[in-house]
Amino acid sequence: MKTLLSILAFVLATVLSAQNTYIHCGKLINTESGKVLTEQTIIVSGNKIVSVEKGYKTPNNNEDTVIDLKSKTVMPGLIDMHVHIESETNPKSYLEGYTLNDADVAFNSVKYAEVTLMNGFTTVRDLGGSGVNVSLRNAINAGKVKGPRIFTAEKALATTGGHADPTNGMRRDLMGDPGPAEGVINSPEDARKAVRQRYKNGADLIKITATGGVLSVSKNGVNPQFTQEEVNEIVKTANEYGMSVAAHAHGVEGMKRAIKAGVQTIEHGSLMDLETAQLMKQYGTYLVPTLSAGRYVASKVDVPNYYPEIIIPKILQVDASLKQTFSMVQKEGVNIAFGTDAGVFPHGENAKEFGYMVETGWSPMFSIQSATITNAKLLDMENELGQIQPGFIADIVATNDDPTKNIKTTENVVFVMKEGKIYKQ
Repeated sequence: MKTLLSILAFVLATVLSAQNTYIHCGKLINTESGKVLTEQTIIVSGNKIVSVEKGYKTPNNNEDTVIDLKSKTVMPGLIDMHVHIESETNPKSYLEGYTLNDADVAFNSVKYAEVTLMNGFTTVRDLGGSGVNVSLRNAINAGKVKGPRIFTAEKALATTGGHADPTNGMRRDLMGDPGPAEGVINSPEDARKAVRQRYKNGADLIKITATGGVLSVSKNGVNPQFTQEEVNEIVKTANEYGMSVAAHAHGVEGMKRAIKAGVQTIEHGSLMDLETAQLMKQYGTYLVPTLSAGRYVASKVDVPNYYPEIIIPKILQVDASLKQTFSMVQKEGVNIAFGTDAGVFPHGENAKEFGYMVETGWSPMFSIQSATITNAKLLDMENELGQIQPGFIADIVATNDDPTKNIKTTENVVFVMKEGKIYKQ
């Protein structure tokens, strides 16, 4: 019996040791302290980080793997809090709503998910699509396709004619009268049902369009689109189901209603004023600036037929406000979370947001922290994601240069590990 137990113990020890990966890091960004460490070794076993040690440690046996990143800068897998993983901008985007089937959307989304992961974003928050996003999340979790860890809102919630009303711009015989099942509400009762339907459909969180939007086929991009009672009920019901709420918002009145209701994040915040910024600080609300989306959309204004004509004045209005808005946001110390609105611009270019943040006035380290520890906290995964520490999930990426000195290097991620599995090297 003792002999058998000894053999089993030896076999188990061999199996366990064979799972170890030693990553030699020339530089390692400690996102908690905000310091860049040198000559570190990360030891990974299975999908977890076992230890982080000074110097370049040698494996205990020949079964262990050594990854040489001595010339690279290593950091936690990046987190984007605002993507639309099902779609991607192109001149035919509006037509595709009539021509693409769910299967077409699904096949496209697989490509967008993989390119997102390969560019260093190991976790994303998907803020609204057709519902295919739930299936994509499940497929990634099951290991069927490559992609980032997805937290999805399934379908965004709107009011009739609001930014996320799926029938905007249709001829009248096609409009119908979408209701809570389709994510359209017009009362607190509708709000409650719509949230519960998202939960039933597999959503991880709720997304609302608190104001008009730039890219919806409608005139007003800033008006409030929910009553205070409606947004209150959305947040209350979402919280009861263990879900947070993200609020798309450009105009101040819609932002104020959403903040007072208790949403976790304001997405965009383009026309924010001082009162609203101070209100966000009071309520602890985070702003997701999505600078990439603003830059990209503005760059396409002069491209013939890229966007419907009704949209162009809204793009120009928002673009004209951004510099002043974000200067004020920085001065007031509004909480910032990293998010891009990928899908409005090409997937895989998410890291351009870092450069835009630095140009706007945030430091490189602050920007990196916003995409790691800050976002992990907002996802209630602060003890699992966003840091390279023992016990954390082994989401690890690397760049050629030190991003605290050259932020553009984040646009060329050369190593990607998600949950201990190497996807790019």
